[in-house]
Amino acid sequence: MQEHIENTNAPILEVKDLNVIYKTDLETVYAINGISFALDKGKTMGLVGETGAGKTTTALAILGLLPERVGRVTQGEIFFDGDNLCEKKGPELRKYRGDRISMIFQDPMTSLNPVMTVGDQICESLQLHTTLSKEDQQKRVDEILELVGIPANRKVEYPHQFSGGMKQRVVIAMALACSPELLIADEPTTALDVTIQAQILDMMLRLKRELNTSMIFISHDLAVVYEICDTVAIMYAGEIIESGTTKEVYFGQHHHPYTKGLFDSIPSLTEDVDRLKPIEGLMPDPSALPTGCKFHPRCTHCMEICKRENPPLFVEGTHSIRCHLFSNSEPPQKGGEET
Repeated sequence: MQEHIENTNAPILEVKDLNVIYKTDLETVYAINGISFALDKGKTMGLVGETGAGKTTTALAILGLLPERVGRVTQGEIFFDGDNLCEKKGPELRKYRGDRISMIFQDPMTSLNPVMTVGDQICESLQLHTTLSKEDQQKRVDEILELVGIPANRKVEYPHQFSGGMKQRVVIAMALACSPELLIADEPTTALDVTIQAQILDMMLRLKRELNTSMIFISHDLAVVYEICDTVAIMYAGEIIESGTTKEVYFGQHHHPYTKGLFDSIPSLTEDVDRLKPIEGLMPDPSALPTGCKFHPRCTHCMEICKRENPPLFVEGTHSIRCHLFSNSEPPQKGGEET
């Protein structure tokens, strides 16, 4: 297993009390509700949670890519290398996107232009963000393709001529073309089979070490997150309900009931089980979130205070949990082992 090492470098990214909504004529969706986190230079943070937890919205907010007229940041700050991205608009943000900050999207088919060669698509960010000559741009395209395991002579081919795994390598090459300081990977291996997934993840780890790139790795695969990430943040209903180093979140003494439910839902490799243990219920409607703890309708440890008040933050070193169970306000009313 991967050894996770503490880091003392200053954060490359700092998100403070971020709130994001999607507002239409019919409803307001509260997608992100006061999240805060920091990412150190050269490190990888995993964002984990069910579909609808707010992981992708967090990434889009960092990049300033929220849907126009619908999505907006209502509160909070996003500092990248000391600059507040929330204060930057249009052309200013474009200086960061694709250059100092890049994103790998979940589905390579929606990220690639079917009528452009892959070489031309990689070259676009070089034309926009660098002063390289055309000859040097082509050299860089060749270098980055070789770096992700694609022969340079395939740069004249089109996306339909590549397999799913090779398409994802092209997308990664596009994201890395300008050697970004921060890479956001939004479930980059979800659409791939297990063998290709392992190859892509090994390649991403190697590139991260070689380029010393910081990374936010969005996933729902807990095993992959453990291998890739130095720190982990568990998201639920637009909130970070637990965070810490990978070792603390996976093997710590205390856990949020939702985190425990995620781990309990993983099938055992050593024991025979008749059925899995899913978390009962569904993620709440983000346009009508429950009062108090957002997880309380599904929680087996739910207390009356959970229904009334937002839970406090329990902090132990670098490990934090947002849960009333650790406030000693009142004992659990339901059976089950405390986490």
